[in-house]
Amino acid sequence: MESQSTSSTVSRAAATGRGLRIALWSAQIVLAIVFALAGGMKVSTPAAELAKMAPGFPLALLRFIGIAELAGAIGLILPALTRIAPVLTPLASSGFVIVMASAAVLHLVRGELGELAVVVVLGAACTSTKAGSREHGGRPSRVPRHRTVQLRGFGVESGASG
Repeated sequence: MESQSTSSTVSRAAATGRGLRIALWSAQIVLAIVFALAGGMKVSTPAAELAKMAPGFPLALLRFIGIAELAGAIGLILPALTRIAPVLTPLASSGFVIVMASAAVLHLVRGELGELAVVVVLGAACTSTKAGSREHGGRPSRVPRHRTVQLRGFGVESGASG
């Protein structure tokens, strides 16, 4: 009887973990698309038109923000997807949290409450993906970080990279 309840508990935990991974990947993909589009717009828009869209900002700063948004969008997906330096995924999310906090202050000072709401939602989504990525070791996958190998008869365990 006890093994049956343990088995169902394990299967529920696995299903919950899978659902959380799917939600995390979905959020990261949506954020990457949003920031890639915003960054691409800032990088590719002609200077005169960009100056009209963001009066009072130096063109170089807007281009820098655009390049940073493009790099961050790549950083949200590529490290976790390839499992190469997956610690970069929560770092990219952290960078976006800082950018969104700065944007929130700017929109608040300018009295742009409509834009402020969008920035707050994006900042909250970045915060949740940062927390979720860190919980999964920087990668939203189920691959274990290390495997433990037990040598039978010796009572020795050695950690091998997984």
